[in-house]
Amino acid sequence: KAFSISNHLTRHYRTHSGEKPYQCNQCDKAFSHDSQLKIHLRKHTGEQEPFPCSQCDKAFPKSSHLKWHIMTHTGQKPYQCSHCDKSYSDNRQLLVHLRTHTSEKEPYLCIQCDKAFSESSHLECHIKTHT
Repeated sequence: KAFSISNHLTRHYRTHSGEKPYQCNQCDKAFSHDSQLKIHLRKHTGEQEPFPCSQCDKAFPKSSHLKWHIMTHTGQKPYQCSHCDKSYSDNRQLLVHLRTHTSEKEPYLCIQCDKAFSESSHLECHIKTHT
């Protein structure tokens, strides 16, 4: 990937390095981005999530999360695979699916045991088993 702002490159690098410099002072959680920590801190303060769904009782920390959620009510799946008839409500789900059509099915590799994963979040959970 290419980035025009060096800060964006640094943030992106953390997705690969696993670096989480933003520590919650209320619990043991740490985050790779300050915005993630701000969202997390709402759990400790009891502050309401700022983006409520008008169709159910759920609320979300980001407008994009609400947008994805609303698609569960409408059934809308605008992200279509160009190789088959599958479609998704979330472009990240489509990106994971697209790997099934290539040799890059599990690009996230554990450096401790060489186990491979299809999503970075799955690798992050796995890495915790080594500690």
